[in-house]
Amino acid sequence: MRYIGVDLHSNSFTACYLEEGKPEKIRTFQLQGDEFEIFLSDLCSNDEVAVEATVNSSFFRDNILNLVKRVVIISPHQFNVIRSSVKKTDKNDARAIALFLSKDMLPEVKVKSYLHQQLLGIAQTRDQLVKTKVALINKVYGILNGHGLKIKKEQLTTLKGFDKAVAFKGFSLLERSTIKIIKTELTFLKENIKRLEKLMIEYAKDILGYENLLSIKGIGPMSAAIFLANISDIKNFEDTGKLVSYFGITPKVYQSNDKCINGHITKRGSKLARRTLVQCTLIAKNYSPYFQAFYEKIKKQRSSGKAIITTARKLLNIIFYTLKNDWVFEDFTNFNFTTCN
Repeated sequence: MRYIGVDLHSNSFTACYLEEGKPEKIRTFQLQGDEFEIFLSDLCSNDEVAVEATVNSSFFRDNILNLVKRVVIISPHQFNVIRSSVKKTDKNDARAIALFLSKDMLPEVKVKSYLHQQLLGIAQTRDQLVKTKVALINKVYGILNGHGLKIKKEQLTTLKGFDKAVAFKGFSLLERSTIKIIKTELTFLKENIKRLEKLMIEYAKDILGYENLLSIKGIGPMSAAIFLANISDIKNFEDTGKLVSYFGITPKVYQSNDKCINGHITKRGSKLARRTLVQCTLIAKNYSPYFQAFYEKIKKQRSSGKAIITTARKLLNIIFYTLKNDWVFEDFTNFNFTTCN
């Protein structure tokens, strides 16, 4: 068996081959053209290959997946050996990956299917457009505040409300021009966001688990699409704890001798998925007396922020079992569900 560590770049990669009883071999290949074909032709069915998660690691994995025994995509946030190296070269990085692969000590990333990757890409693009929209609205809101005009920011999200808010005659020529340009950009952004949302929902409908998630009160079509894009295959998670950790809502643990301190949540994983989970939790607790009672109990003991995160973990547990057991809720409020085949 060979253990192959790969330091992957956009146009090339360096591979380190470790095989018992044989000297170490390191070679650099171009990613496109004949050199990549030479690398592929040399692979054996009992090889294990590891590569850090990068923009093109999915492309690399898809090309070698059926040629080797195992492909490991490494989580760069959990594998600090490369980043903290005092002698960081492509050869040393590939050597370190191969060595840790041979010891089975690499933190592995959950690999998404092509469909889930496409859906996630659309979701991330939409999220960027939404952030741009919010930034532009904040700019107009700031201009209004500069003239002592106090309004609710939500008023600027509709065309009618926007026009009413900026009807003030005291704006300078530069401010008026800025507001006009922002209004045009907001119109285009809203249209494109709607197109992406429609596209996301159409994609998500074909993914197993979409209808299951929609049966949970608080989860709408967009939220279901975002969850499915991030979770991908629920079989990748052994239990709810693994899924909660993947969403980054588990507390950091600091332990030394007999002291153990729980800190803030790790915030690892997708910010979009975590933010969507919190938003869905805020809605779900309004439908579920159980969630509402649990939230109020934690709020009295700690704070509203910690209460909503703790309640979000409860909702994520339900999402886990819903996808794992193929549940469809007939009445989420009373927790009545059926199991589909």
